[in-house]
Amino acid sequence: RSTAIYLVLAAFLLVTVLVGGKTGAKSILGLILTVAALLTLLIPLLLKGWPTVLTTFLLCSYVAVVCFVILGGVNRKILCACLGTVAGMALAMLFGLGAQALAHVDGLRISDVEPLLQLRQSGTPIGLRGLLVAGIIISALGAVMDVAMSIASAIAEIHVQNPALSRRALFRAGMHVGRDMMGTDSNTLILAFAGGSISMLVLDYAYNLPYRQIINSNNIGIAIMQGLSGSFGIVLAVPVTVLLAVLLYTHEPAPASGKPLPELPEN
Repeated sequence: RSTAIYLVLAAFLLVTVLVGGKTGAKSILGLILTVAALLTLLIPLLLKGWPTVLTTFLLCSYVAVVCFVILGGVNRKILCACLGTVAGMALAMLFGLGAQALAHVDGLRISDVEPLLQLRQSGTPIGLRGLLVAGIIISALGAVMDVAMSIASAIAEIHVQNPALSRRALFRAGMHVGRDMMGTDSNTLILAFAGGSISMLVLDYAYNLPYRQIINSNNIGIAIMQGLSGSFGIVLAVPVTVLLAVLLYTHEPAPASGKPLPELPEN
């Protein structure tokens, strides 16, 4: 089994470099950094008793910023993407905390948590109640990064092509791009959580359980809450990123003649 995993990993790395070239290689570096941060920083810190939600949010924000800098350097476009990503994750986190409190779900009744409960009873000070929202933050990270980067790139390109465009027109153009991304990225996140619960769904329907009972079950209810919370962050990351990008790219008045600005090296 390990040999097959290594072969699939090697194939993925090879295809990524062949198709993406230098950018593909940078994306692999960012992926390695993300996995290393989760395994060597986040998990050890959580096992030491650090605040689960806050630690996860700060580490994911750090990972997002470093990955963006690796991919695009330091410029206004990357700054927009970083700020939009952090804002989107923060909104997903807040929505997840609110949904968790409203639904009275603590995530402690899932079968996967039982070994962790035993681990905590043995003296490991891990905060289990925050793991549910921490999972929402980590799951939303990739999708929010994609949305924020795409919108920042679109705003940057529109501004380069027409630097005399007003803030309102630039905001409207960015929202057109963002609205086209909302549905697909939200579906991606929701379907990812649904895919993780497919076995439980099949089992529930095989026993002809009532719809209300299926929705109120721990695993399905938690998957729905996670998907909606992450999608909430994705959707609201769109106007936030567009607004930040418009403000950053139009802080200087455009020339009256409509000629391009003398310098815009950051695209």
